[in-house]
Amino acid sequence: MQLLAWRQSLRWLGPAVFIVAMGVGCRTSTSDVHRWGNTKQGPRKLVAVLTHDKYLIDLRVEAAKTLIEMKPRNGKRVGIVGEEGEPDNRGVINAIASLPADERNEIVGRLVPMLVAEMGKPIPSPQAGQPAPVDTSFPFKDAAFALLTYERERLVQNPADRSLLEQALAAWCVVDFARRVDDPSQLFGVEQVLKYLKADGVRAMPMLLAPEGKKTELIASLIADLGDAKTKLAASQRLVKIAADIASPQWKERKKPAVTAANEASKLKPTPEQFEAQLDQYQEEELLRIFSSMKRVAGVPIVEYLLSFAKDSSRPEKRRAAALAALEGNIVKSTTSDGDAKTLEQIGTVMEIARSDDTPDQVREQALRRVGEMPRKLVVERLFELFRHEKWKIRWMAADLVLSMSDSEQLAEVLTKLSEATKKLAIAEPLQYGFRIGELKGKTKPAALAAQFAAANQPIAARFSGLGYYFHYGTKAELPLVTTFENDTTKVPEAPDCEGNDQGCVWECEVVEGESRSVKEIATLGQFVKFCIEPAMESRKDPPKKNADPRE
Repeated sequence: MQLLAWRQSLRWLGPAVFIVAMGVGCRTSTSDVHRWGNTKQGPRKLVAVLTHDKYLIDLRVEAAKTLIEMKPRNGKRVGIVGEEGEPDNRGVINAIASLPADERNEIVGRLVPMLVAEMGKPIPSPQAGQPAPVDTSFPFKDAAFALLTYERERLVQNPADRSLLEQALAAWCVVDFARRVDDPSQLFGVEQVLKYLKADGVRAMPMLLAPEGKKTELIASLIADLGDAKTKLAASQRLVKIAADIASPQWKERKKPAVTAANEASKLKPTPEQFEAQLDQYQEEELLRIFSSMKRVAGVPIVEYLLSFAKDSSRPEKRRAAALAALEGNIVKSTTSDGDAKTLEQIGTVMEIARSDDTPDQVREQALRRVGEMPRKLVVERLFELFRHEKWKIRWMAADLVLSMSDSEQLAEVLTKLSEATKKLAIAEPLQYGFRIGELKGKTKPAALAAQFAAANQPIAARFSGLGYYFHYGTKAELPLVTTFENDTTKVPEAPDCEGNDQGCVWECEVVEGESRSVKEIATLGQFVKFCIEPAMESRKDPPKKNADPRE
């Protein structure tokens, strides 16, 4: 009887026992989640686990992790971004975004430490003869960045969690930067991440700047664009070390094997002199490249190094000029009336380069360009001193620079200083000064200034400069303004020492008569007008465009 009763009880309990047994047998486990990561329908099932509150929170987080680390399909990380035409797989980010706020915050809060840990894992060292190990951190970096930058809603609400992700991303970008920045598999490029992080993203990047380092130009560019003052200073110091290394004889010694190997690969057999020239060219190219990065980052260490380099007369001309060009916009501009000590010291160094007799013209021109970037009041007296220089081209460049920095009310001072400094002028000088008169801004119009200073009561240098205005800007209709000078017998200024190069120096102009051309020596102001100024005016209907420097 007891056995029968037990069997009857079991008959009634049977369906319930079956249901419980089925529930236990179909319960989704962690092993199921991991297995689905490798199946065709896996992404859809994983999204279902992540978004349904019937599953335990730990399993839902594991489903999110599995979606993130899924291998790309057809080159696309479907676990993160979803699949087109598959609404049930919208990817982990959109799936998280679809959750109620309380569920989302709990899942994200558990997901953040896992993302940070995965991004911080060391990259396995490559084994000899084996392929490079796979960097498994990329999808976790992409997921972290996607969570932070989701456009429609703030998915990471906890400030502490956001800070953890941002710090982890910044650290991740620095590790193996040269390889990671070029990896095509990532959803979000390293540069994109750094631009989002701004100063925090590049704070540790100066340590990547080192002799023989990789991606130096890109690193310097990112620091220049995003870094704070402290980061830029650190980068400035490191770039100086790189430049000093490249400019050293030791750098050339280290590069000899590479150049030799390149020659052998190309079946070239240079002579010792040719090989040395190859090394010099290689060194120069690398040095100019680092100068370009230095220009972007700037900073006191870089400015001081470049000034010292440009001042060194033992350096090749092209490299010295490049060093000065890299200083463009980087010399300190003091806002005080007298200029602070650093500004004056730097200006003094540049002026020393500009006035030196043995400075090549290419270097001198760059030096004066840097001077021209300074406030006029800080440099004009130093430039006036160059008006007395024995080399006419130095005076020419200095006076031209002063005029380019002046306005119409300051023209008289400049021309007076010029007249007091020298009685000698090359023909190119007043022509160039006339061009600058045409560009002057101020209350008095350039044409009125030209007429004023061409008058007979003005010093010789001023008269010829005033007439030089018409050479560039005078039109055929304005010929009556200058023909009155044709009979002026005032002698032209004495030509300076042309140093074997008469072009632009001696007083002569090309004269066209019919189809023949001849060079006419100019002895008087009247001849200057008749043979140099009037032909230019007769052929011109409209004045030239502003800022079209005739020297260039």
